[in-house]
Amino acid sequence: MSASTMRASDRAYEQLRERLLDLRLSPGSVVNEQSLANELGIGRMPVHEALARLASDGFVTVLPRRGTVVTSFTLEDVRNLFEAREALECGAVHIAAQRATDADVAALDDLVAVADEARAEARPEDYLRTDFEIHLFVVRMLGNSLLTDAAERLLLHNLRFWRFYFSTRRAHGTAMLGHDELLAGIRTRSGDLAEQAMRKHITDSRGLLQALF
Repeated sequence: MSASTMRASDRAYEQLRERLLDLRLSPGSVVNEQSLANELGIGRMPVHEALARLASDGFVTVLPRRGTVVTSFTLEDVRNLFEAREALECGAVHIAAQRATDADVAALDDLVAVADEARAEARPEDYLRTDFEIHLFVVRMLGNSLLTDAAERLLLHNLRFWRFYFSTRRAHGTAMLGHDELLAGIRTRSGDLAEQAMRKHITDSRGLLQALF
């Protein structure tokens, strides 16, 4: 759907979500609907509807008598996010590895190469974007829209967490984890190896983010 044919509330949702993901709307800040409507050039009602969707997604929080605030990061949030990711992605990759086509492996290989280049050159934003694409691609290999929708929401929260991490820390390679073992498991069509690699990747990532707290 083109931008010209989207509903105003859908346009507001996409634009506000992008501002939340890249931290222009910073964690803990109060959301002013009218100011956002003016900034986006969209009516206040579409912005209100978009914020209701974003609250359902967990990106903003409605507080009694305080209004709407951008959801902050807590240690419990990190634990919940990675628990959900482990439950979803480890099972998904086990099946995906067994079903992988040569085209899937080639596409994943290209994505991993891009992520490795970003790691080597200490470009965290490029790495994070590609890491998001890698993990979502693995789930999409199953062709299950319910799983894909759930994974995309989790991975968008993961992207926001990591952007916050790198906003307070100098970029270094040890925080940008590789995907070689995951790729090897999928390339050999080994569900067990792919699942083990995914679990290790998620566990190591969780340990790094927990260091924020």
